[in-house]
Amino acid sequence: MTAVPNDLDRRFREAAGSAGLLDVAYDLTDSPIGPLLVAASGRGVCRISFDPEPERELETLARAFGARVLRSPGPVDHVRRELDEYFEGDRRTFDLPVDLTPLPDFQRDVLEELIRVPYGQVDTYGGLARRIGRPRAARAVGGALNRNPIPIVVPCHRIVGASGSLVGYAGGLERKQQLLGLEGAILPA
Repeated sequence: MTAVPNDLDRRFREAAGSAGLLDVAYDLTDSPIGPLLVAASGRGVCRISFDPEPERELETLARAFGARVLRSPGPVDHVRRELDEYFEGDRRTFDLPVDLTPLPDFQRDVLEELIRVPYGQVDTYGGLARRIGRPRAARAVGGALNRNPIPIVVPCHRIVGASGSLVGYAGGLERKQQLLGLEGAILPA
């Protein structure tokens, strides 16, 4: 097999992204909490992964959004820029549209309410369950958050246990602590 020259490959990816020919564009980016895979569909950011294993992530994205998934930095530049501003302490809210369309209704309801938890504040699984009108669904809320495809932007790190303890973060408790520290969140005693 003949390798495609790097410049031709780069131009192809840029053209595909610019022309809107992709179901999902993605790229890898560095952050203070480790490398991130960032992906966006035509509707908005659809994936942020802490431990980017591109092959596994690409399969997941293709199943959810369509087979035209390609590494193309241009369409995710705005996501990367807002994440950089967040990590630098210059952004408290994200102005990014999010694409939660492939998710089940309950999980989408949970994540849409989660977006309303303000920067630097925390809530509990039970509190979030009450806010979506399902006061007995704290455990189900935890499950929905554990499968959050867009952490940081959809801030599941702001949800803590009923006692205020840092529990249940798919990105690892150390990352959760780093994100809450960045935001200056004061956890309940």
